[in-house]
Amino acid sequence: MAVMVGRAAAPVAPRRRGKQRRVRVRRRSSALDRMAYLGLRAVMGGLAMLPLGVAMRVTEAVALVAYVCDRPHRRVGMQNLAIAFPERSLGERRRILRVSFLNLGRMVAELAHLPHLTDDDLRRMVVFENEAWWAENIAAPRETGGLVLSGHFGNWELLVFAHGMRGYPVSMVHRAIANPLVDRWLNALRARAGTRLVRKRHAAGGVLKALHDRELLVLPFDQNSTRGLGVFVDFFGLPASTNSGMARLSLRSGAPAVPVFIVREGRGARHRVHVLPLMYAERSGDLEKDVRINTQRYSDVFESMVRRYPEQWFWVHKRWKTRPAGEPKLY
Repeated sequence: MAVMVGRAAAPVAPRRRGKQRRVRVRRRSSALDRMAYLGLRAVMGGLAMLPLGVAMRVTEAVALVAYVCDRPHRRVGMQNLAIAFPERSLGERRRILRVSFLNLGRMVAELAHLPHLTDDDLRRMVVFENEAWWAENIAAPRETGGLVLSGHFGNWELLVFAHGMRGYPVSMVHRAIANPLVDRWLNALRARAGTRLVRKRHAAGGVLKALHDRELLVLPFDQNSTRGLGVFVDFFGLPASTNSGMARLSLRSGAPAVPVFIVREGRGARHRVHVLPLMYAERSGDLEKDVRINTQRYSDVFESMVRRYPEQWFWVHKRWKTRPAGEPKLY
């Protein structure tokens, strides 16, 4: 009876107004997405019309302004650098973060020029250390594919693009960008080099299929992971919740981890790709122990590259956000 009275008493008009409000919110969000997308395309189009060197100087200037004005991200970056390099002076940590911002600016200019770069341009811009060894190992017959161990290091988009344009396209586990128009634009750009996307929400089946088809698979490794998906391993001496997917996939499929890092040389558009020895999973028979051990091995490799080239890493991410039970928040 109470339910019946509730239904009778519920006026129709307010529900319609509520629906109208939700529709207006969606329309407003869609309109903002479109404005942001059109603004992005205008900026990228303008940068593409400039010579690459000039475009990089423009985006460097914008990045420097962002470094000065974006206090929240600067604060996160400085906190991360204090964790990673407590022995370095405050001035040195500021210098690393400032150059990291500048590299992000240069990356934007290079991204704007990607659709117009020829194969020769890319080969001049991106040099692989011992490319013959790399091509031989990538093309070597195996029962399964490989798991690219990398992250938000150097111009990571250029790394995937240049690799694909050399005839070795990769599959990438992709988390959709909130703005669907920007997401489609970026994915279309990646597709020019043959990159195939595996949506994160459908990743389980997609990644196994990619490995079964002997493809190279790129998974995000260097970002904070939620407690349910990650395991705590040391990163710069502090427990960091790290995605365990790479270790689990390697243990399940036998696919090796392939450490690959792109490093900018100087201020220009010259990059060198460092390819480290393949890493096959260590096994003890205890799955959870093996997941932790191998995730730690991957983390150690990533840390060693960040120590060698600290300006190349994305310091403004809250890498140590998820803490072990009982530990206070860091950010």
